[in-house]
Amino acid sequence: MPPSEPRHSGPIDDNAPLCAGPLSNLVAPRVMLPFNACDSHLHVFGPATRYPYSPDRIYTPPDCLSADYLVLQKSLGLTRCVLVQPSVYGSDNAALLEALQSLGKDGRGVVVLSDKESNNQLRDMDAVGVRGVRVNLVDVKSSTANLPIDALRRLQDRIAPLGWHLELLVHVDQYPNLDEALSSLEVPVVFGHMGYLSRGEKRDCPGMKAMLALMQAGRAWTKITGPYRIGSNGPPYETAAEIARWLAQHCMERLVWGSDWPHVMVKGAMPHDADLLNAVTDWMPGQDQQQALFSDNPATLYQWG
Repeated sequence: MPPSEPRHSGPIDDNAPLCAGPLSNLVAPRVMLPFNACDSHLHVFGPATRYPYSPDRIYTPPDCLSADYLVLQKSLGLTRCVLVQPSVYGSDNAALLEALQSLGKDGRGVVVLSDKESNNQLRDMDAVGVRGVRVNLVDVKSSTANLPIDALRRLQDRIAPLGWHLELLVHVDQYPNLDEALSSLEVPVVFGHMGYLSRGEKRDCPGMKAMLALMQAGRAWTKITGPYRIGSNGPPYETAAEIARWLAQHCMERLVWGSDWPHVMVKGAMPHDADLLNAVTDWMPGQDQQQALFSDNPATLYQWG
């Protein structure tokens, strides 16, 4: 089946380029996923007329609603999902929280906090399925060369009583002593996009080894997401494949998978979700690997009983 045209909608801002939407034709993946398979990383956007985007955003997405995602979820054979707060909303989690309420027991969320939320607000978020806080040091207008350790400790103090984790979007190759820098944190840390290796960097760089050391010590998890954001833009995603297989070989029990739907800011052709899932099951073909990646590990991390 040929790919259909990406969908476009939503407001356009000359300073925040409009992203293409996901492909609309859906097909089933080659492999049947295990019971209660989970998509551990996706975003929802809009309606933009109801949930306006931050003026500090670096891209403008089309409307991609939870109802749109649920159609894709069914076609891929998934049951559970984790909504992650995108940078375009800053710390306004309203769109995510509304979508999370509609998902019920099969949904979880990772929010962004402003440091102004009350303890009651945090407990309300927890009640609808929030299980983590995201800190994005990459896809923002003003990035930083240093890990904000003091800020991370303050966040930790707020979320530890709830049993939440910290999700970091960082290029781990920029932090060769990552394991030492994060050694004082007592809550779990989750790394996005397999450590988000900067283009041109090698898998065996010190920052990647430090991330693996944190995982092997039981202090961190890593998301197998966004292969088009690492190395080459398009398939067969050699760099992402190498990293995923390396991580699976050394610490399979600390990996979760996510679609990264709706694939914002993709450089190159919009990927097909079934093709992305097929690639991951090729990298980790064992039944026990897939049981861990898609079902058991996310059930532990996101606290499904």
